Amino acid sequence: MAPRRCHTRTTIAALLLGAALTACGNDSSTAPRSTPPATRTAAPSNPAGRPDLDAAEEIAGNLDVPWGLAFLPDGAALVAERDSGRILRIGTGSAPQQVYQVPGVTARGEGGLLGLAVAPDYAESHYVYAYFTADTDNRIVRFRLDGPPEVLVAGIAKAGNHNGGRIAFGPDGMLYAGTGDAGQSGRSQDPANLNGKILRVTPEGRPAPGNPYPGSPVYSLGHRNVQGLAWDRDGRLFAAEFGQDRFDEINLIEPGHNYGWPEVEGSGGADRGFTDPLLTWTTAEASPSGIAIAGDTLYVAALRGRRLWTVPLADGRTGAPRAELRDRYGRLRTVAVAPDGALWLTTSNTDGRGEPVSGDDRALRFPAR
Repeated sequence: MAPRRCHTRTTIAALLLGAALTACGNDSSTAPRSTPPATRTAAPSNPAGRPDLDAAEEIAGNLDVPWGLAFLPDGAALVAERDSGRILRIGTGSAPQQVYQVPGVTARGEGGLLGLAVAPDYAESHYVYAYFTADTDNRIVRFRLDGPPEVLVAGIAKAGNHNGGRIAFGPDGMLYAGTGDAGQSGRSQDPANLNGKILRVTPEGRPAPGNPYPGSPVYSLGHRNVQGLAWDRDGRLFAAEFGQDRFDEINLIEPGHNYGWPEVEGSGGADRGFTDPLLTWTTAEASPSGIAIAGDTLYVAALRGRRLWTVPLADGRTGAPRAELRDRYGRLRTVAVAPDGALWLTTSNTDGRGEPVSGDDRALRFPAR
């Protein structure tokens, strides 16, 4: 069994220890799940439409802890398997095909092959980017599918959990990465440390121009464990963050802002100079990993919450969230919008904390209508 995703603070009184561990616990108490059938027929999708969450199509099954997901120009997707270090190409109407094996992946606990991104100029450069756990650290590399990896960012501390791992290209063409505190919360408040941050670098891995700390890749700080990054149509960056015992967060990310960890979990830090989250859930309801934005809706994949949250967006603010697909597919890791507007979703039931059923883990597609 993988280590727990949160650590009870040593200062908590023994009287409260049992309750804290219950809040942070694994999913062993949840009811058995029976996955409903999903069609393998690829329905047309309207890029201007809204994903139909009642029209699931199973694109691939029997995946080994799928984590990162990134789309190629032809609409097929690359999927990273956390523990095996493999990258698979998946698409409608064809079986998954291994296209790369990332060398040097050390998969322990929550570490392994994590986030994937495809270069904006992939048609010319053919570069794929990956965030993974190596022997000594977490790192970001880039490679072509027929060549060796090039290390772009190294020295992100690793641990059994809180490794972060999501990477994505922003509308400015820069590469963003969410990192975790790797179990030492003090790193999050140190602007010279890469952990507990959102990083922003050029496609070559150098600190991006305009970053708040000159010569540094750090874009924002005070994070516990960021695993979701997405931009709205106006270029605003949203991030999902795992809480410890009480509150998971959705944050609107501003350069140089401090989001409070470990001084604050959830809201209540604004009077001390921290930036409060837009939205919080209890850790039992969410434990959010990947996020995506389609139109004016934010989609949040929940692991422990075993549901997909949909959140209305308006001018950088969030409306009332709605729980979808609750307990239907188990733990949800990654959600992404395909070039044709369809919403893709991967499960995470084989990661040591779920209760896999036949066919897990899987990649699902919900066409937009």
